[in-house]
Amino acid sequence: MIILGIDPGYERLGIAVIEKPQKNSSHSKKEVLLYSDCFKTSSKIDFKERLSILGKEVERVIDVYKPEHLAIENLFFQNNQKTAMNVAEVRGAILYIALSKNISIKEFTPLQIKVAVAGHGGSDKKQVADMVCRLVKIEKEIINDDEYDAIAIALTASAVIR
Repeated sequence: MIILGIDPGYERLGIAVIEKPQKNSSHSKKEVLLYSDCFKTSSKIDFKERLSILGKEVERVIDVYKPEHLAIENLFFQNNQKTAMNVAEVRGAILYIALSKNISIKEFTPLQIKVAVAGHGGSDKKQVADMVCRLVKIEKEIINDDEYDAIAIALTASAVIR
């Protein structure tokens, strides 16, 4: 089963694709990271264009990996209303794309993700990233937390999908 994890943002969008092993598989019982990235857009581009670029990237990843499930972080209230609104619009576009391609959607709060991956809701970014590295083999250097977060979101979905 293929799961697409998204950490939504319009400057940086965390994207990860994992494969959950079959229940009766004689192979590894660990999830396999197929792809991850922190996709960036320039602040010099109009927001509507950024939204289009992000949507095309998500569609590209869906077309390549053909996930059955999308796992996405729920928007939590931020101090900056403009930022929160823009992230909400990114989420809406991604949800629309997933629904239009008949992909099941799972949404998780930051607390749910931290508990599922690191075992504690008070875990910080470093603790989550450390656990992600223990749970899946990562063969490249990851620079942005958004990428670790996307992997963590996909792993959270893997834990709840039967």
